[in-house]
Amino acid sequence: MKLYIKALFVVFCMISCDDIIEVEDISNKEVIALAPSNDVVLKATEVIFTWEVLEDAETYHLQIATPTFENAQQIVKDSILVGTSFLTTLDFKDYQWRIRAENSGYITSYTQQSFRVEE
Repeated sequence: MKLYIKALFVVFCMISCDDIIEVEDISNKEVIALAPSNDVVLKATEVIFTWEVLEDAETYHLQIATPTFENAQQIVKDSILVGTSFLTTLDFKDYQWRIRAENSGYITSYTQQSFRVEE
């Protein structure tokens, strides 16, 4: 009887460990950025960044640079988030923002958008 219980326990642990170890590969997926959309001009300094949920993502990595990432004078924000929106206040400038999804084993490529905040 003890041998049967031990064998059952080992099988249960193997099945449970497989569920814990197995992480969905999201590296070929893409986060859909919703707002601010590409090349939009905003008249308000309070900006809400939004994107669609990506299945199997645990967190999202949001970065905002001015004026662009390639010619960055400043990385304005660099945040790890669990939701699908982020509110911040920005100065009147040109910006790029990018977002990627992450889980414990994989990351997606960044989705990038450019926008401007002006008076």
